[in-house]
Amino acid sequence: MKRAAAQKVTLGLLQTACTANPEANLKHTLALAERAAQAGARIICTQELFRSRYFCQSEEYRNFALAEKIPGPSTEAFRKLARKHRVVIIASLFEKRAAGIYHNTAAIIDADGSLLGTYRKMHIPDDPLYYEKFYFTPGDLGFKAWQTRYAKIGVLICWDQWYPEAARLTALQGAEILLYPTAIGWHRGEKKDHGLQQHGAWETIQRAHAVANGCYVAATNRIGHEILDGVGGDGIQFWGQSFVADTTGEIIAKAGADEEEILIVPVDLASVDTTRTHWPFLRDRRIDAYGNLTKRLVD
Repeated sequence: MKRAAAQKVTLGLLQTACTANPEANLKHTLALAERAAQAGARIICTQELFRSRYFCQSEEYRNFALAEKIPGPSTEAFRKLARKHRVVIIASLFEKRAAGIYHNTAAIIDADGSLLGTYRKMHIPDDPLYYEKFYFTPGDLGFKAWQTRYAKIGVLICWDQWYPEAARLTALQGAEILLYPTAIGWHRGEKKDHGLQQHGAWETIQRAHAVANGCYVAATNRIGHEILDGVGGDGIQFWGQSFVADTTGEIIAKAGADEEEILIVPVDLASVDTTRTHWPFLRDRRIDAYGNLTKRLVD
């Protein structure tokens, strides 16, 4: 599919809360995507693992039943919607690749409904209430960019947000927009003392990716306070505040912290070329001196 000639494209970020019913979550997210398309969005991104509550708060084998094949029922539903509205969709799913092999995966669907490919989350966290290593095999597809009808995009997922290497390797493949489906929030006991600092760091690192690579960055986060049955404790309060940063790192649109929102954001892809020309960070990279980046530590 050839890219449209226009340099301007509108993003749609779907920020919402999740229930314990996967089918209801899928239906609701499809409805939000439809509304985003009707509002003019041409590239639509879900939040991370939108079909369920964030089950990684505990290590429970029963949660593997939430996974699905790709292609599968969710991708088929989004492919139909993409064809109907001629939109690009990034859908974040819990992928069952094979017995015992599961991934945290984003499906990339073009505006004709074709499944362009998938990105499997590369960086897998293991922290209190974020026990993702129990569920997800690390991604094995590498960092990728896709030419869609409206833009060349790269997709990374949540914990990948903290790694400049991931953003850089995706941008080097020509990505004009980096999209991050996300599920991040506060431990309730930490919010008072560390909440502003944690959120500020999350925003800052992603804005830095935009600056360093001269591209747009769009992060779609969920909202809601999730305490899972059988887990107890204070749960996680997801902080929402999905946002889009432009090619100089300035936040040009931002959702609220507590409300469901479809963030509709027009962007001008011509600024990618302008920014990369005037701030030629990619030109001045010393690729001959970066070999140690492939080492865990440098003695």
